[in-house]
Amino acid sequence: MSDILDKLKSISPCYVELSETVLFGQMWHRNVLSTRERSLITVAALTVLNRLEQLPFHLELARKNGLSVEQLSELITHLAFYGGWPVAASALERLALMADKELR
Repeated sequence: MSDILDKLKSISPCYVELSETVLFGQMWHRNVLSTRERSLITVAALTVLNRLEQLPFHLELARKNGLSVEQLSELITHLAFYGGWPVAASALERLALMADKELR
């Protein structure tokens, strides 16, 4: 699934198993919301909660799920008014790093 889960597997195999089977295995594949919509929701939640450690993984996943850098930028800018200017600035910084990496 990700390098993060691989690192956590040795100290908490149960957490990794639940992440892989329940969160990413079941929740992300329910038909009520698309993976694109789930990515929007997840990036929004991580941004306003200032969970910057998890944000790069989910920004990349959002790109794989069909969201453009422009759409993610618009989402984060919109969130600045609801979650706060500092958390939006931090999220936009992570988005810029990802976008720069994509251009290489």
